[in-house]
Amino acid sequence: MRVIILGLALLMSASTWANVYSLPTNGSRLIGEIQHHIVQKGEYFQTIAKQYNVGILELMESNPGVDPFLPTPGLDLIIPTQMLLPDTAYKGIVINLPELRLYFYPKNKREVHVFPIGIGRVGRETPEMTTKIKARIPNPSWTPPASIRQEHLEERGEVLPRIVPAGPDNPLGKFAMQLAYGDGSYLIHGTNKDFGVGMRVSAGCIRLNPDDIEWLFDKVKYGEPVRIINQPVKFSNEPNGVKIFEVYSPLSRSDGSQNVIKLSQQALKFTTQADVDSRKVTDALLAQSGLPAQVQLN
Repeated sequence: MRVIILGLALLMSASTWANVYSLPTNGSRLIGEIQHHIVQKGEYFQTIAKQYNVGILELMESNPGVDPFLPTPGLDLIIPTQMLLPDTAYKGIVINLPELRLYFYPKNKREVHVFPIGIGRVGRETPEMTTKIKARIPNPSWTPPASIRQEHLEERGEVLPRIVPAGPDNPLGKFAMQLAYGDGSYLIHGTNKDFGVGMRVSAGCIRLNPDDIEWLFDKVKYGEPVRIINQPVKFSNEPNGVKIFEVYSPLSRSDGSQNVIKLSQQALKFTTQADVDSRKVTDALLAQSGLPAQVQLN
């Protein structure tokens, strides 16, 4: 069962949901429930995504054909708050890049917290890795690399300082966690802008909403395991006999072309089970909605 914790933000005009799910039992990997939202006049996808703490792209993929800037009032939107857990150990931080989601499994608790994230854009992709938290940095300063400074100058005519001090102009927000990968330039951090979470727009770091990173920063300790994976397809033989197949848009290549989904041996084995409907599998692969689809034969 999905546990929704409604914080003090209810007292504000724009409510924020903390998405917390009980870990499933008996071999199940399905968490949460699909929600629905009736569009009100003046709402658009960014405000709706904030209300349910989901990403903008996942909201768009769950509701194809809907104008994200001018959705029709009265329209019934699907809120993608049901999903299969990634095929990894339920430990520490797990980031599945195609989902644009971060999963946090608190130690000694039967629950998982799920957050929308921003990741690296084309040409500055967030790499897959198995690593850990190397440092926790409150009120971080930002030292933009020379390549980023040059990029801003050429594309925006903007001269970036060599060091951006902590404060409201710092794009890292109020909290950052450094990953023990490469030269240590990859961070999980907040933001000072109302943009980019739930999208592929960063320079390679993982970006969270300010409230989310503040909560996560308080819970995550030095040495916490972090695994960044690339699983555009998730699937599960649920204990009740239901077959679940969940597909996301694959990451784009550095040249801008879209990667083609290649099913793993395990996924192929799943889809060729006698009680799986191949037409439903094909529909899910084409739709790439990010929603868990039942693909068993009726």
